[in-house]
Amino acid sequence: MSFLTRVLMVALLASALGVSQAYSQGASPRVVVTSKPIHALVAEVMKGVGEPELLVDGNASPHTYAMRPSDAQRVNRAEVFFRISEGLEPFTAKIVRALPRSVKVATLAEALGVKRLPRRAGGTFEARKHSHAHDHSPRGKAAYDAHVWLDPDNAKAMTAAIAAVLAERAPAHAARFRANADALSARLDKLAAKLTSDLAPVAGRPFIVLHDAYQYFEHRFGLNAVGSILVDPDEQPSAKRISDLRKKVASLGAVCVFAEPGHHPRTISSVTEGTRSRTAVLDPEGTALTPGPNLYFELMTGLATAMKDCLAAPA
Repeated sequence: MSFLTRVLMVALLASALGVSQAYSQGASPRVVVTSKPIHALVAEVMKGVGEPELLVDGNASPHTYAMRPSDAQRVNRAEVFFRISEGLEPFTAKIVRALPRSVKVATLAEALGVKRLPRRAGGTFEARKHSHAHDHSPRGKAAYDAHVWLDPDNAKAMTAAIAAVLAERAPAHAARFRANADALSARLDKLAAKLTSDLAPVAGRPFIVLHDAYQYFEHRFGLNAVGSILVDPDEQPSAKRISDLRKKVASLGAVCVFAEPGHHPRTISSVTEGTRSRTAVLDPEGTALTPGPNLYFELMTGLATAMKDCLAAPA
């Protein structure tokens, strides 16, 4: 064995012992999270121990995000990588298959207790073309809508899974993670009760969404989406398509047509022209919100407020 080889082996051993000692002393695990809604849940569970890193920040969408080399390095250095699903976040597919075994990958849409709804297609909801970005079905499993975080009950199930994964990776902080998760679950129950009360006056009033991302929110709070305008919020509709959509909005009697931040304001104006439909903006991914532990509550409250205000009967 050469001198250089011996030096490298000693260095690797020292590094491994250092990591082991750090964990025995309760070091915070290195955690990377894909998108804002689940980053908020992870941040709340980790409160008092450490802070997770967020990949998809700013106005970027997990549907279309492209990883940079620096992102790949961050994920490779992590102890835990949380994502919603490969279907919703297709950029995670290649990196997950290439990660070292030392990185725990947690796919929260598949966590125990998460209720998954089948994707809607056809009828007044636009039939989905086969596209990777919207194929929300893991290989070999039935197709499902991966916008699971929009039901607070699913957020509770994901919170429990987050705490369990973190406790396994950093057992010195297991009690704190579980206590934080219990407190977060109680807050989610209060949130659900408040949103149920706030939305009760507009339950059943018909509306149309830009793309079909809200059925978990609808099912949980008794709302009545009667159709969608686009399959993919990034697609560009033709003039004929806009004309057809205008007829669709009128025929469905939608009280509101909901847009999304930065997507097709002119399209929304065009399809509601000559109808009685009002318009408002929904932000299901929190793109306009500042990341942090409270983002999930801001996101859900913002959705409820926008829906209530737009769907309410005119004074």
